[in-house]
Amino acid sequence: MQKFTTLSGIAAPMPLVNIDTDMIIPKQFLKTIKRSGLGVNLFDEMRYDDDRNEIADFVLNKAQYRDTQILVAGENFGCGSSREHAPWAIADFGITCVIAPSYADIFYNNCFKNGILPIALPQEQVDVLMKDAEKGSNARIEVDLEAQTITSSDGDVFSFEVDAFKKHCLMNGLDDIGLTMEKVKSIDQFEAAASAARPWV
Repeated sequence: MQKFTTLSGIAAPMPLVNIDTDMIIPKQFLKTIKRSGLGVNLFDEMRYDDDRNEIADFVLNKAQYRDTQILVAGENFGCGSSREHAPWAIADFGITCVIAPSYADIFYNNCFKNGILPIALPQEQVDVLMKDAEKGSNARIEVDLEAQTITSSDGDVFSFEVDAFKKHCLMNGLDDIGLTMEKVKSIDQFEAAASAARPWV
């Protein structure tokens, strides 16, 4: 998992509430167990028409937002089913930070395990960043995880809260496997001692 420390980039505005996981990645794309390759189907039903042509006015199809790394959205982002494919698709597209007033709990926790920083801010602050994002390539939002701040292109600074353990994992690029591998020496020592004490096991 990539380390997340600071991020400066174009933010895409998506002022919709209750964006659920089926909107993020529709059910027909859940057959894979790979984390890669899902970005092309992110928000699939909003990005493409029935003939698989891009819908020009959808935000991620606009030239200024094709390489966005930050998504600014409405409340209750990631609600619905608990599919982990949702953060997989977001990360595979290249988005590593989502800013919204609130999130569904399972989606929120899954983000951290997949290298995505989900930031919850009061609605009035999200509104400021949403307007900033609407400027497109003329505006860049800066996210500093260590300082726990977001800076708009106009210099507005907003502080955000994040669990200390989740922050540590993101800043050090540690998913569940990475956390386990940090303890591999202790695990090996335990296994050796257990085998010596109970050789019949």
